[in-house]
Amino acid sequence: MNTPTLPILVLYYSRHGATRKLAELIAQGIESVPGCEAVLRTVPAVSAVSEATEPAVPSSGAPYVELADLENCAGLALGSPTRFGNMAAPLKYFIDGSSAQWLSGALAGKPACVFTSTGSLHGGQESTLLSMMLPLLHHGMLMLGLPYSEPALMTTENGGSPYGATHWSGISGDKTISDDTRALAIALGKRLATTAKKLQS
Repeated sequence: MNTPTLPILVLYYSRHGATRKLAELIAQGIESVPGCEAVLRTVPAVSAVSEATEPAVPSSGAPYVELADLENCAGLALGSPTRFGNMAAPLKYFIDGSSAQWLSGALAGKPACVFTSTGSLHGGQESTLLSMMLPLLHHGMLMLGLPYSEPALMTTENGGSPYGATHWSGISGDKTISDDTRALAIALGKRLATTAKKLQS
């Protein structure tokens, strides 16, 4: 009897590509767990201009997320660059439109984790992670972090926290993802998928 593949949603917004790279590493961790599949999705940019400024389909990268992706996932990894210690507006705009899923309990009991990238070393990574957790807790999701049993959490100098995976990209975005950051992002994806699989069984 074939067991259906569990879809794990990796939903992110990335302005310059650093958060997208973290999302891809988390997806790698998810797909290292047999029976789990990473579903990469993004959100369009938002603007104060009242007419649409983004194409209906992204020119590159992951497709835009739909509310059905939330309903159909077995787990969620949510990622954003830091914006003054908070998640970016495009991601919050999408989440703010998920009231129907909140009312129906579509995400209740599903595991979730968060990740972020920032241009400055003390740019509010942990507060950004916490800001992303709040709506997920309101949705009834089970929040996962990174345990200190991950050795890289004790040695990292530029990314990673017990609240989730982080990356310091530098003001101009030229800092590459370190080995420790890479290991922690992959570990977070693997932990999310493993938990989703256990909950399904």
